[in-house]
Amino acid sequence: MTPSFQNLIKVPAKEIKELRKSGNLEEALILAKSELEADPENIWAKRNLSWVLYDYLKLNNSPENYDVFLSWLDVIKDLELTSEERILFEQLCWQVGKMAFGLIKSDPTNHLKGIRLFESIQSFSFPMPSEAYSFLFKGFHKVLKDTESYIEFADWWGFGNFIPEDYQKDRMPNGREIMAIAEQAYIAYSKHLLPKRNESGNFDFDREKVDEFLPLLSEIVDNYPDFQYPAYFEAKLLLAIGERENVLESLLPFARKKRNDFWVWQILAEPFSEEPEKVFACYCKALSCRSPEEMLVSLRQKMAGILIKKNLFNEAKTEIELLIRARKSKGFNIPTVVTNWQSSEWFESAKSSKSNIKFYATYTPMADAILFEDMPEDLVFVENVNTQKKILNFVVSEFKFGFFKYDRFLSKVEAGDTLKVRFQEGASEGIHQIYSAVKVEDEAFRNQFIKEVSGKVNVPNGKAFGFVDDVFIHPSLVAKYKLSDGLPFTGKAIKSYNSGKKQWGWKLF
Repeated sequence: MTPSFQNLIKVPAKEIKELRKSGNLEEALILAKSELEADPENIWAKRNLSWVLYDYLKLNNSPENYDVFLSWLDVIKDLELTSEERILFEQLCWQVGKMAFGLIKSDPTNHLKGIRLFESIQSFSFPMPSEAYSFLFKGFHKVLKDTESYIEFADWWGFGNFIPEDYQKDRMPNGREIMAIAEQAYIAYSKHLLPKRNESGNFDFDREKVDEFLPLLSEIVDNYPDFQYPAYFEAKLLLAIGERENVLESLLPFARKKRNDFWVWQILAEPFSEEPEKVFACYCKALSCRSPEEMLVSLRQKMAGILIKKNLFNEAKTEIELLIRARKSKGFNIPTVVTNWQSSEWFESAKSSKSNIKFYATYTPMADAILFEDMPEDLVFVENVNTQKKILNFVVSEFKFGFFKYDRFLSKVEAGDTLKVRFQEGASEGIHQIYSAVKVEDEAFRNQFIKEVSGKVNVPNGKAFGFVDDVFIHPSLVAKYKLSDGLPFTGKAIKSYNSGKKQWGWKLF
């Protein structure tokens, strides 16, 4: 039945409660309304009636009874109850949240009922924060996250009302983990703040709202490092407001976690729009990631355009043929610009390859350097190089030295070169793992480890090695230069650590 008031005699609250418990809701409703009409300002009469109305609300909590459910909500709202009715409002949270979940389950594409449901509860004094209030959020998040009403709902609900459990992952009965609802909320809110093209072709963007939200998002990024995506959206919003100086601070920790996903490198390229070589390196790295070909077609088209401008026609043709093959396999149309490239004179004469992976590899060191740009670099002096094993010995100082594999970062390196290296955490000596390495020119640093040598060679009796003053000459160099005892010699020495004697010295190179 729908609500209607009748004038009857006042009855005790106890009788109304007994009628509710026995299931005689219609009679309980009549008696409760009669009690309130006899004394409209009596809070106890309002309470008695509110619980009868709640029973009707609960009875009609299903998508097919949606309109009746709303009508009972409206009657409860007319009572104008305050936050003192905590238990009632807590139960209402559960019921309204349940209806929201029911709506999205029954018709995932129809959001209008969810919006109407939200509009009908905005004046209620729900207990916050609480488990019930969080359940209410979860229901409306499901219904409204893809609608223009999400920001309004989230502001009304208040992200400051999440309870500790909301920051933890949920686990499904099958064991699958689900992202914490708080992380989902910050992601959804961020998405709605990003610039969107409207029907007139212009962009809608609420800069003031973004400025208000960014400190909250930044706090989540700092306090919950296990959340993967808030840092990504913080970076996107910083890009949207033009804060390119700060965007890497937010984006890089996220990018390092997701560096095997091609789209991360596309995003990482955005702050470097005025540095084309870094953009190019990021695109090379992106196309080096293992991804379904149909997902790479747009990026390959961008890359082809860049390669054409660089007159790298063989590589451009390779990209074009790969993207055409992927598009045709999925039934996608071939863009006009691509067909125009195919009819170009250069395309006919260019020779394509199976892929550009080897070509990309020459640019990935620059991309890796970008990825770890916020980490400190050490100036490194190359003491020795084993070209067969692709290992070099290095010196940073007398307190930091060792060796590492260099082939991922450098194609050619020689003793005496200076590098800038980002080290992973590790020991001060021995083998090291590194994030990036690039050659640099730094004569002042280099001269700390090299000195001119001039004097007479001293070759001990029966030994293959020799010395010039305190500089050690390796047997291979004694043989190479046909050095003998007492021979005058001029050359260069390099500072070196003798692991056997555990001391520093100099050796000829």
